[in-house]
Amino acid sequence: MQFSAPLQQNSIKIMLLGSGELGKEVAIEAQRLGLEVVAVDKYENAPAHLVANRSYAINMQDKDAVLALIEKEKPTYILPEVEAISIAALFEAEKRGFHVIPNAEAVNKTMNRKNIRKFAAEDLGLKTSEYEFVTTLEGLKEAGQRLGFPCVIKPVMSSSGHGQSIARSADDIERSWEIAKEARGDASELIVEEFIPFDYEITLLTARNETGTVFCEPIGHVQKDGDYILSWQPKAMSSESLKKAQDIAKAVTDGLGGRGIFGVEFFVKGEEVYFSELSPRPHDTGMVTLITQSQSEFALHVRAVLGLPLDFTFYGAGASAAYKAANESHDPIVEVPNSAFTANSFVRVFGKPESHKGRRMAVALVLDEVESAKEKALAIVGEMKDR
Repeated sequence: MQFSAPLQQNSIKIMLLGSGELGKEVAIEAQRLGLEVVAVDKYENAPAHLVANRSYAINMQDKDAVLALIEKEKPTYILPEVEAISIAALFEAEKRGFHVIPNAEAVNKTMNRKNIRKFAAEDLGLKTSEYEFVTTLEGLKEAGQRLGFPCVIKPVMSSSGHGQSIARSADDIERSWEIAKEARGDASELIVEEFIPFDYEITLLTARNETGTVFCEPIGHVQKDGDYILSWQPKAMSSESLKKAQDIAKAVTDGLGGRGIFGVEFFVKGEEVYFSELSPRPHDTGMVTLITQSQSEFALHVRAVLGLPLDFTFYGAGASAAYKAANESHDPIVEVPNSAFTANSFVRVFGKPESHKGRRMAVALVLDEVESAKEKALAIVGEMKDR
């Protein structure tokens, strides 16, 4: 492949629609190959803005605003990095000859839990939990009774797990309704899922392009209120269940088509593997690959987009732990102990311009045997502070 330089007439240009910490790492990997990066988000000085050639703050749910920017910049590739984007703009951009990653229809299916669940369960016949969709509190109560308690309740559209909860009895339904409605994103419709008493859950990062499909080692993770706080790689699982997960991941990503990396989430109970969700872009739990792989999920995403080979080396087990702000600030400072920086550990600070309680501000990464890596990553985060 021939590479050019940024800011030239023949530049290979990517446009990130969403410029958070994941987009920042994609931008860095793109810059390493001489790509021109245009980073777009809803607010100024988002993490990827800080490392891009140009940045914009627009309402990404405004079709006309998104299309106007696409026409102005004329990117080689458009990389949606968040759910809150005008899908109509992506379809129209594709009609105009722009290359959406992985493709507009894949983004349409995966940005909405209703679309991807129906696609996986009904079109592809994959094993999932039982589910219903509701739009009213009364409908939610009725669905809870039909599916039984506990049940999982989520907005069909929200980012980073925001708005999801578990209703353990009928008494919890109204609170779950309130949690869903407070989520950022579209909470006009909710998905109610049968609760699977799973043994564990995993993310299986799956990269694909014309050169083939590759799987990263499975990633285990702990979530709180739907948002990841700890992940590790590899997650121990039987060869049988891993093969099932890989087969399902390939089926669903082949069904969606296109290029890029996909974060495919599963519940595992015994040897049974249940498809849960899918993101057509780097996954937050996959930040662990910044230390465990020769090509992180972000590097693999860029390689996949460019049609490059997807080979990589797995260095060894490791863990990542998210640091979340404890304070509100318009000029936040994150304090990291010097002891966090060793031969086998480091911290990535995202550089977000504002903090609020619970906002993810940094990640600690450790290369070590899984249990030790998890303990060390959590210990680093436990010593960090913000103000």
